Amino acid sequence: MSLIRNRVRTVALTLMIGAASTGWAQNAAVVNNKAIPKQKVDDFVAALAAQGRPDSPELRAAVRDELIARELFSQEAEKKGLLRNAEVQRQLDNARQEILIRALIRDHLKTNPITDAEIKGEYDKVAKSGGDKEYKARHVLVEKEDDAKKIIEQLKKGAKFEELAKQSKDTGSAAKGGDLDWNGAGTFVKPFSDAMVKLEKGKFTEVPVQTQFGWHVIRLDDVRESSPPPLEQVKPQIQQELERRRVQTLQQDLRAKAKIQ
Repeated sequence: MSLIRNRVRTVALTLMIGAASTGWAQNAAVVNNKAIPKQKVDDFVAALAAQGRPDSPELRAAVRDELIARELFSQEAEKKGLLRNAEVQRQLDNARQEILIRALIRDHLKTNPITDAEIKGEYDKVAKSGGDKEYKARHVLVEKEDDAKKIIEQLKKGAKFEELAKQSKDTGSAAKGGDLDWNGAGTFVKPFSDAMVKLEKGKFTEVPVQTQFGWHVIRLDDVRESSPPPLEQVKPQIQQELERRRVQTLQQDLRAKAKIQ
Protein backbone atom coordinates (compact mmCIF):
# COMPACT_ATOMS: atom_id res chain seq x y z
CA MET A 1 0.00 0.00 0.00
CA SER A 2 2.79 2.40 0.88
CA LEU A 3 4.41 1.64 -2.48
CA ILE A 4 1.18 2.54 -4.26
CA ARG A 5 0.84 5.76 -2.26
CA ASN A 6 4.42 6.75 -3.11
CA ARG A 7 3.76 6.12 -6.80
CA VAL A 8 0.58 8.24 -6.64
CA ARG A 9 2.52 11.07 -4.97
CA THR A 10 5.24 10.83 -7.64
CA VAL A 11 2.71 10.99 -10.46
CA ALA A 12 0.90 13.93 -8.83
CA LEU A 13 4.17 15.79 -8.27
CA THR A 14 5.19 15.16 -11.88
CA LEU A 15 1.87 16.53 -13.11
CA MET A 16 2.21 19.61 -10.89
CA ILE A 17 5.74 20.28 -12.13
CA GLY A 18 4.58 19.83 -15.73
CA ALA A 19 1.69 22.23 -15.22
CA ALA A 20 3.95 24.78 -13.56
CA SER A 21 6.48 24.43 -16.38
CA THR A 22 3.74 25.07 -18.93
CA GLY A 23 2.62 28.16 -17.00
CA TRP A 24 6.17 29.50 -16.80
CA ALA A 25 6.66 28.88 -20.52
CA GLN A 26 3.63 31.05 -21.25
CA ASN A 27 4.91 33.92 -19.11
CA ALA A 28 7.80 36.27 -19.72
CA ALA A 29 8.03 37.03 -15.98
CA VAL A 30 6.06 36.95 -12.75
CA VAL A 31 6.15 40.11 -10.63
CA ASN A 32 4.85 39.78 -7.07
CA ASN A 33 2.73 36.81 -8.20
CA LYS A 34 1.37 38.81 -11.18
CA ALA A 35 2.20 37.16 -14.51
CA ILE A 36 3.42 39.06 -17.55
CA PRO A 37 2.36 36.86 -20.49
CA LYS A 38 4.93 36.10 -23.17
CA GLN A 39 2.36 37.30 -25.69
CA LYS A 40 2.76 40.79 -24.26
CA VAL A 41 6.46 40.72 -25.13
CA ASP A 42 5.62 39.44 -28.62
CA ASP A 43 3.13 42.28 -29.16
CA PHE A 44 5.60 44.91 -27.93
CA VAL A 45 8.38 43.54 -30.15
CA ALA A 46 6.03 43.41 -33.15
CA ALA A 47 5.17 47.09 -32.66
CA LEU A 48 8.87 48.00 -32.52
CA ALA A 49 9.61 45.83 -35.55
CA ALA A 50 6.94 47.75 -37.49
CA GLN A 51 8.98 50.89 -36.74
CA GLY A 52 12.13 49.29 -38.16
CA ARG A 53 13.68 47.73 -35.05
CA PRO A 54 14.98 44.22 -35.88
CA ASP A 55 13.76 41.41 -33.62
CA SER A 56 16.65 40.06 -31.54
CA PRO A 57 17.32 38.41 -28.15
CA GLU A 58 18.73 41.73 -26.92
CA LEU A 59 15.56 43.59 -27.92
CA ARG A 60 13.36 40.98 -26.26
CA ALA A 61 15.42 41.20 -23.05
CA ALA A 62 15.05 44.99 -23.07
CA VAL A 63 11.29 44.71 -23.69
CA ARG A 64 10.96 42.21 -20.83
CA ASP A 65 12.76 44.61 -18.49
CA GLU A 66 10.50 47.45 -19.64
CA LEU A 67 7.35 45.41 -18.99
CA ILE A 68 8.62 44.42 -15.55
CA ALA A 69 9.27 48.09 -14.72
CA ARG A 70 5.79 49.01 -15.92
CA GLU A 71 4.23 46.27 -13.82
CA LEU A 72 6.14 47.43 -10.74
CA PHE A 73 4.97 51.02 -11.26
CA SER A 74 1.41 49.89 -11.92
CA GLN A 75 1.29 47.75 -8.78
CA GLU A 76 2.70 50.59 -6.68
CA ALA A 77 0.10 53.01 -8.08
CA GLU A 78 -2.70 50.60 -7.16
CA LYS A 79 -1.26 50.19 -3.64
CA LYS A 80 -1.43 53.95 -3.20
CA GLY A 81 -5.08 53.95 -4.26
CA LEU A 82 -4.46 56.01 -7.40
CA LEU A 83 -6.90 53.81 -9.29
CA ARG A 84 -9.66 55.64 -7.39
CA ASN A 85 -8.33 59.08 -8.41
CA ALA A 86 -10.94 60.97 -10.46
CA GLU A 87 -8.45 62.22 -13.07
CA VAL A 88 -6.99 58.73 -13.47
CA GLN A 89 -10.49 57.34 -13.92
CA ARG A 90 -11.24 59.91 -16.65
CA GLN A 91 -8.06 59.03 -18.51
CA LEU A 92 -8.78 55.31 -18.22
CA ASP A 93 -12.31 55.87 -19.54
CA ASN A 94 -10.94 57.86 -22.49
CA ALA A 95 -8.34 55.16 -23.26
CA ARG A 96 -11.00 52.44 -23.02
CA GLN A 97 -13.26 54.37 -25.41
CA GLU A 98 -10.45 54.86 -27.96
CA ILE A 99 -9.57 51.15 -27.85
CA LEU A 100 -13.20 50.18 -28.38
CA ILE A 101 -13.60 52.64 -31.26
CA ARG A 102 -10.51 51.27 -33.03
CA ALA A 103 -11.75 47.72 -32.47
CA LEU A 104 -15.17 48.60 -33.91
CA ILE A 105 -13.65 50.24 -36.98
CA ARG A 106 -11.36 47.24 -37.60
CA ASP A 107 -14.31 44.88 -37.25
CA HIS A 108 -16.52 46.98 -39.53
CA LEU A 109 -13.88 47.15 -42.27
CA LYS A 110 -13.19 43.44 -41.92
CA THR A 111 -16.90 42.64 -42.24
CA ASN A 112 -17.38 45.18 -45.04
CA PRO A 113 -14.05 45.16 -46.91
CA ILE A 114 -13.22 47.49 -49.76
CA THR A 115 -13.27 45.45 -52.97
CA ASP A 116 -10.96 45.72 -55.96
CA ALA A 117 -13.98 46.67 -58.05
CA GLU A 118 -14.71 49.64 -55.77
CA ILE A 119 -11.08 50.77 -55.96
CA LYS A 120 -11.09 50.50 -59.76
CA GLY A 121 -14.38 52.43 -59.95
CA GLU A 122 -13.02 55.24 -57.80
CA TYR A 123 -9.80 55.30 -59.82
CA ASP A 124 -11.71 55.64 -63.09
CA LYS A 125 -13.91 58.40 -61.64
CA VAL A 126 -10.96 60.44 -60.35
CA ALA A 127 -9.01 59.94 -63.57
CA LYS A 128 -11.99 61.15 -65.61
CA SER A 129 -12.64 64.19 -63.39
CA GLY A 130 -8.98 65.19 -63.61
CA GLY A 131 -9.37 65.95 -67.32
CA ASP A 132 -7.14 64.91 -70.18
CA LYS A 133 -4.79 67.91 -70.13
CA GLU A 134 -2.16 69.39 -67.85
CA TYR A 135 -1.17 73.04 -67.81
CA LYS A 136 2.17 74.65 -67.02
CA ALA A 137 1.38 78.14 -65.80
CA ARG A 138 2.92 81.07 -63.95
CA HIS A 139 1.20 83.74 -61.93
CA VAL A 140 1.74 86.90 -59.95
CA LEU A 141 -0.54 87.28 -56.94
CA VAL A 142 -1.12 90.76 -55.47
CA GLU A 143 -3.46 92.28 -52.92
CA LYS A 144 -5.14 94.96 -55.05
CA GLU A 145 -6.67 94.99 -58.52
CA ASP A 146 -4.83 98.19 -59.42
CA ASP A 147 -1.50 96.51 -58.67
CA ALA A 148 -2.43 93.63 -61.00
CA LYS A 149 -3.38 96.12 -63.73
CA LYS A 150 0.01 97.84 -63.40
CA ILE A 151 1.75 94.46 -63.82
CA ILE A 152 -0.26 93.79 -66.97
CA GLU A 153 0.73 97.18 -68.39
CA GLN A 154 4.39 96.45 -67.65
CA LEU A 155 4.10 93.07 -69.40
CA LYS A 156 2.60 94.74 -72.44
CA LYS A 157 5.62 97.03 -72.54
CA GLY A 158 7.97 94.04 -72.59
CA ALA A 159 8.78 93.47 -68.91
CA LYS A 160 9.78 89.92 -68.00
CA PHE A 161 7.08 87.94 -66.22
CA GLU A 162 9.70 86.10 -64.13
CA GLU A 163 11.02 89.41 -62.75
CA LEU A 164 7.59 90.81 -61.95
CA ALA A 165 6.66 87.55 -60.21
CA LYS A 166 9.20 88.33 -57.46
CA GLN A 167 6.67 90.73 -55.92
CA SER A 168 4.01 88.00 -55.71
CA LYS A 169 2.27 87.26 -52.42
CA ASP A 170 2.69 83.58 -53.27
CA THR A 171 6.24 83.37 -51.95
CA GLY A 172 6.61 79.73 -52.95
CA SER A 173 6.16 80.39 -56.67
CA ALA A 174 7.65 83.91 -56.52
CA ALA A 175 11.09 82.42 -55.90
CA LYS A 176 10.66 80.41 -59.14
CA GLY A 177 9.50 83.26 -61.36
CA GLY A 178 5.85 82.51 -60.61
CA ASP A 179 6.15 78.92 -61.89
CA LEU A 180 3.30 76.65 -60.73
CA ASP A 181 4.63 73.54 -62.51
CA TRP A 182 2.36 71.05 -64.32
CA ASN A 183 -1.17 70.64 -62.96
CA GLY A 184 -4.63 69.64 -64.06
CA ALA A 185 -7.15 72.46 -64.34
CA GLY A 186 -9.07 71.04 -61.38
CA THR A 187 -6.09 71.68 -59.12
CA PHE A 188 -6.80 75.41 -59.14
CA VAL A 189 -9.76 77.40 -57.81
CA LYS A 190 -12.41 77.89 -60.50
CA PRO A 191 -11.86 81.56 -61.46
CA PHE A 192 -8.14 80.84 -61.88
CA SER A 193 -8.61 77.65 -63.93
CA ASP A 194 -11.37 79.20 -66.07
CA ALA A 195 -9.05 82.04 -67.06
CA MET A 196 -6.00 79.79 -67.51
CA VAL A 197 -7.59 77.27 -69.88
CA LYS A 198 -8.75 80.08 -72.23
CA LEU A 199 -5.21 81.32 -72.75
CA GLU A 200 -3.03 80.47 -75.73
CA LYS A 201 0.46 79.20 -75.03
CA GLY A 202 2.79 82.05 -74.17
CA LYS A 203 -0.05 84.50 -73.51
CA PHE A 204 -1.02 86.19 -70.22
CA THR A 205 -4.35 87.41 -68.86
CA GLU A 206 -4.98 91.03 -69.87
CA VAL A 207 -7.64 91.39 -67.18
CA PRO A 208 -6.79 90.65 -63.51
CA VAL A 209 -8.33 87.44 -62.17
CA GLN A 210 -9.83 87.59 -58.70
CA THR A 211 -9.94 84.64 -56.27
CA GLN A 212 -10.23 84.39 -52.50
CA PHE A 213 -6.45 84.75 -52.37
CA GLY A 214 -6.25 88.10 -54.13
CA TRP A 215 -5.71 89.28 -57.72
CA HIS A 216 -3.79 87.16 -60.24
CA VAL A 217 -1.98 87.81 -63.47
CA ILE A 218 -1.59 84.43 -65.19
CA ARG A 219 0.63 83.27 -68.02
CA LEU A 220 0.20 79.91 -69.74
CA ASP A 221 3.56 78.44 -70.73
CA ASP A 222 2.52 75.06 -72.11
CA VAL A 223 -0.21 72.41 -72.38
CA ARG A 224 0.17 68.64 -72.65
CA GLU A 225 -1.96 65.53 -72.66
CA SER A 226 -2.20 64.08 -69.18
CA SER A 227 -2.24 60.47 -68.07
CA PRO A 228 -3.21 59.34 -64.57
CA PRO A 229 -0.69 57.39 -62.48
CA PRO A 230 -0.98 53.58 -62.68
CA LEU A 231 -3.72 52.07 -60.52
CA GLU A 232 -1.24 50.03 -58.46
CA GLN A 233 0.67 53.18 -57.58
CA VAL A 234 -2.33 54.97 -56.08
CA LYS A 235 -4.28 51.93 -54.87
CA PRO A 236 -3.30 52.33 -51.16
CA GLN A 237 -4.42 55.98 -51.12
CA ILE A 238 -7.71 55.13 -52.83
CA GLN A 239 -8.37 52.28 -50.40
CA GLN A 240 -7.65 54.57 -47.45
CA GLU A 241 -10.07 57.18 -48.76
CA LEU A 242 -12.80 54.59 -49.39
CA GLU A 243 -12.31 53.18 -45.88
CA ARG A 244 -12.62 56.70 -44.46
CA ARG A 245 -15.93 57.13 -46.28
CA ARG A 246 -17.14 53.73 -45.08
CA VAL A 247 -16.41 54.65 -41.46
CA GLN A 248 -18.09 58.02 -41.98
CA THR A 249 -21.19 56.24 -43.28
CA LEU A 250 -21.18 53.96 -40.22
CA GLN A 251 -21.04 57.03 -37.98
CA GLN A 252 -23.97 58.63 -39.83
CA ASP A 253 -26.02 55.40 -39.59
CA LEU A 254 -25.35 55.07 -35.84
CA ARG A 255 -26.24 58.70 -35.27
CA ALA A 256 -29.48 58.35 -37.25
CA LYS A 257 -30.54 55.37 -35.08
CA ALA A 258 -29.41 56.87 -31.77
CA LYS A 259 -31.49 58.81 -29.28
CA ILE A 260 -29.50 62.01 -28.72
CA GLN A 261 -30.88 64.60 -26.32
